Amino acid sequence: MKPELLSPAGSPEALRAAVENGAGAVYLGWGEFNARRGAKNFTDEEFADALIYCHERGVRVFLTLNTLLTDRELPAALETARTACRLGVDAILVQDWGLFDLLRGVLPDLPLHASTQMSLFTSGGACEAAADGCERVVIARECSGEETAEICRRCPAEVEIFGHGALCMCYSGQCEMSALIGGRSGNRGTCAQPCRMRYDVVPLSSWEDDPAAAKAARVQGGKTVCPVDDAPPPAAGKPSPGNQRPLSLKDSCLADRLTEAEAMGVSCLKLEGRMKRPEYVAVITGIYATLLREGRGPTAEEQRALEQAFSRSGFTDAYWRGRHGAAMLGARPENAPEPKELFAAAKAAYDRGGMRTVPVDFFCAILAGEPCTLTAVDQDGHTVTVTGPVPEAARSRALTEEDLRDRLGKTGGTAYRCREVSVTLDEGLSLPASAVNALRREALSALTAERTAPPPRRELPLPPEVSDTCAAPEPRLTVSVTTAAQLTGGLLDLSPARVYVPLELLRDFPALPEGETEWFAVLPRVWRDRDEERLSQWLDHAIALGVTGAAVGNLGHLPLVRDRGLTLAGDFGMNVFNSRSLAYLKEKGLSSACVSFELRFAQIRDLHKPLPTEAVVYGRLPVMITENCLLQNTVGCRCDRANVLVDRTGAAFPILPAFGHRTELQNSRPLWLADRPDWRRLGLTYARLRFTTESPEECVRVFRAYQTGGAPAGPFTRGLYERGVE
Repeated sequence: MKPELLSPAGSPEALRAAVENGAGAVYLGWGEFNARRGAKNFTDEEFADALIYCHERGVRVFLTLNTLLTDRELPAALETARTACRLGVDAILVQDWGLFDLLRGVLPDLPLHASTQMSLFTSGGACEAAADGCERVVIARECSGEETAEICRRCPAEVEIFGHGALCMCYSGQCEMSALIGGRSGNRGTCAQPCRMRYDVVPLSSWEDDPAAAKAARVQGGKTVCPVDDAPPPAAGKPSPGNQRPLSLKDSCLADRLTEAEAMGVSCLKLEGRMKRPEYVAVITGIYATLLREGRGPTAEEQRALEQAFSRSGFTDAYWRGRHGAAMLGARPENAPEPKELFAAAKAAYDRGGMRTVPVDFFCAILAGEPCTLTAVDQDGHTVTVTGPVPEAARSRALTEEDLRDRLGKTGGTAYRCREVSVTLDEGLSLPASAVNALRREALSALTAERTAPPPRRELPLPPEVSDTCAAPEPRLTVSVTTAAQLTGGLLDLSPARVYVPLELLRDFPALPEGETEWFAVLPRVWRDRDEERLSQWLDHAIALGVTGAAVGNLGHLPLVRDRGLTLAGDFGMNVFNSRSLAYLKEKGLSSACVSFELRFAQIRDLHKPLPTEAVVYGRLPVMITENCLLQNTVGCRCDRANVLVDRTGAAFPILPAFGHRTELQNSRPLWLADRPDWRRLGLTYARLRFTTESPEECVRVFRAYQTGGAPAGPFTRGLYERGVE
């Protein structure tokens, strides 16, 4: 079966452009809780009209309720979903686990789609979501064709992939850059896209020694260069070292890969672009609809049209091929010319309408002495029958079959086109043309009512409020480390309640220090199906060492750690934003969970806590994790030394290696709350000190400061706990 073509509808005009050009489904925002709050989106009246317009033409409508939600917002989001369900929306796309849990309980017949921001990039994660009631999973853009095929093979839910549009450098749902540096959250639909700005990758040593000199050294003769003489030269075909947009990727384009996707069982091909103009939507939808229908790749002319519509230095399909690298980097040229002729032609076509019609067969019976009847049957099997007046004997010219076929075939201005007319007609009868026209209009109106009728769906009572049984009077300090050296220098002598250690670091431990501390293995934030055997072996080793817990960052971790006798702690990657999410994770078998660091103090305090709750209270917070190695793409792979990403203000973001030759970007300043008592009064069971670039001595100093309420020793941030996010 060919994949469904899912097009963006950021406005009513964009929706019309998508439908007229062949979209099988559209996704749109209605209300406050969608990941593109900057799009025009839909009013109440426009949303209801959109459902009728689309369903009349055989196009499905998916509502995006794909942001993280606070406890106060959940009731409004649920009411939005209820109304959409009653109006007949075909599915709802969700990111928030609390909303997901509510919807599957209150609206059990409403299809739910798991957003890519749920971080589903393994078969295990996709299967977990499917088992919990997701009809469709939207997998990460970074998945290769081979990995996609494996997920399609193993997952019982439908699999949706991104076929065309913007690529984030960060893994979907893992980016905190916009939130941490500007208070605009990508998880809340207000991302400011700081990844498209200019940055430089430089060694930390050169920056710390003389930031001004280091900055000046990067520019020679008007060209950005690497300030380090011993950096290896870039590989052939790669940008020069010091590429000024190392976080900006070209748009994805899988126009040449559609037959592969179809063969492996991909259910849906999504086109990104709710912030784009309607003409763009028209162009890309029309091309992809044609390619899917004809089972081919794009012609040179079609490829040019895709690039004219929008591109960032061209397109890439590297992730699909299982590749990555600097060749994927690209930026939108400043003052890029608008393709006026291309867009004007596209707009004229969808404004004219009639490009998307539903074939209808008519069966007309006009018999002497009986009311005339007209039956209309569409391609989906909907059948309606209407009746008209009793025909009269003809006084002059009798009605002919040709007359009826001609009059019934005039469906212009509607969503239908007449495919065939079958006539049963007695001789010598007369029926006014107005009566035949009225029959046709009434039949098509009845057919529309049939096609657009909302399906019957159950609405169950709201589940009971989440119980609050695990709020603690004061949290116990926990620590997470990045290096083995950080566990020396007396840190363990301070008796942290828990120590979180990366699983890949534990593999080299011959033994664990003795003590009362609970040891938790932190599973890699990103991995693939092919890594599972290796991760399982490392887990076995960790358990043999005495590790008793595992920190899980997404659903895909659960099949790896379940049934191993481990205490499961939800890490910050679960994006816990409300009490319902905590309840859902408890149901999944977790014994504690770390809340999102986008929440304010008051929001954390007011959470009902059905399981012990943790928050990060110190450290450099993770800005993003990247499939592309930032170092390899710019100065060459130099993981043997500390490196930073420097923005135009001089802020330096440390770059740390991550599992699978990935990189994790840290915030430029550490979070510091030791001198603020608020974090002690939130009902938390645990408060985490997150150590990344700190020396062993610094780790000890920080821990003691949090015991005594000490002041920061250098530049710091309060994070988002006080100011919150948009």
